[in-house]
Amino acid sequence: MLQATPVLSACPDCSGALSMLRIIAGRGGAEYWTMRCVGCGGIHLDIVKPTAARTSGDAGDLRA
Repeated sequence: MLQATPVLSACPDCSGALSMLRIIAGRGGAEYWTMRCVGCGGIHLDIVKPTAARTSGDAGDLRA
């Protein structure tokens, strides 16, 4: 089973909602998420790492 990567959902400074500004691809499949707080206007960066690959041997091939 795949696990979700924890991502910021509220501003750590004022607990306001975060609005997505940009997602930048990083090394090893990681992504850098840039978000702005709608309350205080602060900018926050979150690094989202790729989830673990499936262990069943299924490579995701959809051919019938």
